[in-house]
Amino acid sequence: MHDASFAVVARAGDRIADLSTPRSVIDEDRLAANIARVQSYMDEHGLNFRPHIKTHKIPALAVAQVAAGAKGINCQKVTEAEVFAEAGFGDILITFNIIGQQKLERLARLNEKIPALKVVADSETTIDGLAAHFSGHKPLTVLVECDTGGGRCGVQTPEEAAALAKRITAADGLTFGGIVTYPKPQSAAAVEAFITDVLQRLQADGVECPIVSNGGTPSLFEAHLVKSATEHRAGTYIYNDRQMVRMGHCTENDCAMHVLATVVSRPTADRAVIDAGSKALTSDLQGFSDYGLIVGFPEARISSLSEEHGVIDLSNCTGPRPQIGEKLFIIPNHTCVVSNLFDTMVFHRGGVVTRVEEVAARGLVW
Repeated sequence: MHDASFAVVARAGDRIADLSTPRSVIDEDRLAANIARVQSYMDEHGLNFRPHIKTHKIPALAVAQVAAGAKGINCQKVTEAEVFAEAGFGDILITFNIIGQQKLERLARLNEKIPALKVVADSETTIDGLAAHFSGHKPLTVLVECDTGGGRCGVQTPEEAAALAKRITAADGLTFGGIVTYPKPQSAAAVEAFITDVLQRLQADGVECPIVSNGGTPSLFEAHLVKSATEHRAGTYIYNDRQMVRMGHCTENDCAMHVLATVVSRPTADRAVIDAGSKALTSDLQGFSDYGLIVGFPEARISSLSEEHGVIDLSNCTGPRPQIGEKLFIIPNHTCVVSNLFDTMVFHRGGVVTRVEEVAARGLVW
């Protein structure tokens, strides 16, 4: 049993420089600017915006996103959606194929609880499983997932998409809600061509398509080029991270999340060790050769991670090198994973703690 004192990681007014590490900290001003920037873009182009909450897993942040103008939220798993339904969100899209009796039972309870639950499917197997469970109950809205180049889930052709749409329409207990895609970046023309083909086929079959949901932070600022989309989904934008900087989506100064770590050892002149390993920084490389960008030490490389240790290669540093006891701010390669590594997030403004929020959907991965 944990001592209750461990639950208090920080209080408003504390200096983040004094926090015990490793600790994930969020810059309030950058957070607010990221929310405003993206919502303004969506409003300008007449797109509904549906933020993906897997990036932060915190209801208070989703409240801020909806208050800025977002139309509903995007979750990835049933248990994650349950947390946000409990927090009062009624328009939730779950963008994952839901398979298995336990998940379907939880999904049915969730569908009864909120007014506008939606899920996706990309196969007859998934659709038939949903239909068998929801027949005779409150209908479940289902969107067909399309692979427009992202190379993950999704039907491979417009013909398949139209066929699945008709299967959903004919199924007892299901309502066809539209189509959804998560494309690769810089592929707006191909996405639009695929969607247009699907819509033409549905129109010919007399099937209405209320939602055309496009997605991804990497594709965010080309969303207006997909003219047939009715909404866009994005998650990482709220914090931003190193991969988003590399893609040109933002700058380092737009990154709201940092992992605060302490140098605990300097075994050699060219090596430092920090107290943030794979349990704090994530082992996701995202195409990089190292595990995060150290603010103020751009030539230093976090070359390896074990569970509790991060090893920093200082051999290319030409200026001062971090010393034992020094605290470092690290921009992670991938913020979404970091959110799932901490029980709480510490928010600050100008280095002073403003609030601490529980990562309410942490660990809810099914």
